Amino acid sequence: MSNRGTAVQGAGSVRKRAALTAGMSIAALLLSGCVQSEREENTGAEGESTVDSSFVFAASSDPKSLDPAFASDGESFRVSRQIFEGLVGVEPGTANPAPLLAESWETSEDGLSTVFQLKEGVTFHDGTPFDAEAVCYNFDRWYNWTGIQQAETVSYYYNSLFRGFADSPEDAVYESCEASGDNEATINLAQPFAGFIAALSLPAFAMQSPTALEEFSADEIGGTEDTPSLSEYALGNPVGTGPFTFDSWSVGEQLQLSAYPDYWGEQGQISDVTFRIIDDPQARRQALEAGTIDGYDLVAPADTQSLKDAGYNIVPRDPFTILYLGMNQQIPELQDPLVREAIAHAIDKEALVSQTLPEGTEVASQFIPPVVDGYNEDVTTYDFDPERARELLTEAGYPDGFEITFNYPTNVSRPYMPTPEQVFTNLQAQLSDVGIRVNPAPAAWSPDYLNQVQGTADHGLHLLGWTGDYNDTDNFIGVFFGREKPEFGFDNPELFAALDEARGTSDRGEQTELYKDINEQIAEFNPAIPLAHPAPSLAFAPRVTSYPASPVSDEVFSEIELSE
Repeated sequence: MSNRGTAVQGAGSVRKRAALTAGMSIAALLLSGCVQSEREENTGAEGESTVDSSFVFAASSDPKSLDPAFASDGESFRVSRQIFEGLVGVEPGTANPAPLLAESWETSEDGLSTVFQLKEGVTFHDGTPFDAEAVCYNFDRWYNWTGIQQAETVSYYYNSLFRGFADSPEDAVYESCEASGDNEATINLAQPFAGFIAALSLPAFAMQSPTALEEFSADEIGGTEDTPSLSEYALGNPVGTGPFTFDSWSVGEQLQLSAYPDYWGEQGQISDVTFRIIDDPQARRQALEAGTIDGYDLVAPADTQSLKDAGYNIVPRDPFTILYLGMNQQIPELQDPLVREAIAHAIDKEALVSQTLPEGTEVASQFIPPVVDGYNEDVTTYDFDPERARELLTEAGYPDGFEITFNYPTNVSRPYMPTPEQVFTNLQAQLSDVGIRVNPAPAAWSPDYLNQVQGTADHGLHLLGWTGDYNDTDNFIGVFFGREKPEFGFDNPELFAALDEARGTSDRGEQTELYKDINEQIAEFNPAIPLAHPAPSLAFAPRVTSYPASPVSDEVFSEIELSE
């Protein structure tokens, strides 16, 4: 087997390395000022630590599932990252893959076979050994799903990335897994997938205890594709190898975890974690100010400075997001490329960012952040030019403009769109200036808005976005434009084929050039308008002196440092 790329041997785990370098990795770990590399714990008269080791985090909603293989939402993954670990993690403070339960790997030159060398001495929380057999059990579990388990609404990430199951092997990316020793597993693919290693950093592909999966009937789910019901396992029996074990879940109230005493890595200070469910952003801020929580995510842009001034720690994530204005080409006006170009020229992205989005947000020229391979510095752009927009509308046959539905979500904060109502109002005014009269169509985020925009043709202009899962171009533009989707309402076989070719290209340099060309192709086709790369923020009590902020939210609470 020729070695195309090998992970660094003996580099140690991501978790352990992050803990050991808490005072060194400034961009990823510092909250404010200088954090000591070796924390000095307060001690009482008896020499006992006086640090309150309980940590309370306000979640915006309940997790959808405690089985990450059947989840795709941020709150499920936030909990999953405490309980589970995958073969691959990410480098602290980045979106780049790094060893985790696999200490190293070798991939064949054709990209179809990868041999993983596994960390020794790791156990799942129920005592089941983590070994090559457990790895193969998990991969084969996903591949052999049937019926409702295969629904995109149920197994979203396996569907999106591995594309087929045992009953449809002609479509499948995965082929087989071989346990060639206790600590060596070989994964064989049926077709090249250049993002394979990076994709394994997703919580959806975390390693789960085969014993617990069988004992609690993890794959016995019911209901319908639109409203699936959870298994006994997913409701309260998740078992992984991570630093925390599951204790309890009171739906709508809170979820509790406790430290796993036999964790293989650095356990850190925190003995127990409570995720308190607080769906209102203002209520989350008030809970922080009242001292009933230690932190929360998705701080409203208007709250950032006042919380800083009051002594709270504001932690920005590096932008790894995209907010866009979608255009449904099932609407006759939007089928015309002149109209789509006019809309692009009508939007002042700089004003939108400065008036509605968090500090640190970057204006977007394309659908991937600048740190992702394939970013094209010379991509075609449409500068803010209202006069040119009016000329294009006249050329398209709309000298007096036209009316169009504009869909936008309510009662939600997303990392790429913390204040959707404000973004809508701003864009509505800009479009009105060039004669495009907007019919507002607000809808509650879940399930109404997402179902309408992503699953039907009944929408026009619309606001949506994406937070990248890992550092791979396909995870952005492949998700948006890799196939026909009701959201955008177009069929572009040339673009679909180009994305498929790039996805399967194993040579990184060649793939990067392909993606640069594809980004230009998308810009010329103009199916949607990239607006901004927002930088979401978290807020913490002053006692939280270090938090492992990650652009892909790979934040494990055993790495948090507390001062009291």
